[in-house]
Amino acid sequence: MIVTSSAIKNGAFEDKYGKRGTQFSLNGMPTYSIPFEIKDAPEGTKSFAVVLEDKDAITASGFVWIHWLIANLERTSVQENESQTATDYVQGANSWASVLGKFELDEASAYGGMAPPNCLHRYELIVYALDTKLDLKSGFRFNDLHFAMQGHILDQAVVMGTYDV
Repeated sequence: MIVTSSAIKNGAFEDKYGKRGTQFSLNGMPTYSIPFEIKDAPEGTKSFAVVLEDKDAITASGFVWIHWLIANLERTSVQENESQTATDYVQGANSWASVLGKFELDEASAYGGMAPPNCLHRYELIVYALDTKLDLKSGFRFNDLHFAMQGHILDQAVVMGTYDV
């Protein structure tokens, strides 16, 4: 299986998908989501789960930052900025919820763009091909996704890009 994103140019995510973009939530979270495409999914794939994470965030926040969680994606491509309008897959809470305080969970249950505070960060888009759909509701957390996928992962693929301060 292969995952690609036209949002990555020369190894880096384009500015519009993060803090140098032009679309933000009321709390300042970048919301213009990245596009991606999945190819060569294994036979028996019923849905995809997607995680966009920043392991380099540990240097600033103390934990891996989750930018986007998707479950029950049943197609092989997602268009840019689709996080705001898609209704055919479920989105989980991103890590912006942990730092912005008490704001609408719906706002954090979508794409929360890249905003590294201290240095160049690497962002991994990990796609899991699953043999089932998952019993998850909007706003699920990463641990919910992680445990729900156990025993159902047929394959996984990763694409990585950077975003600078």
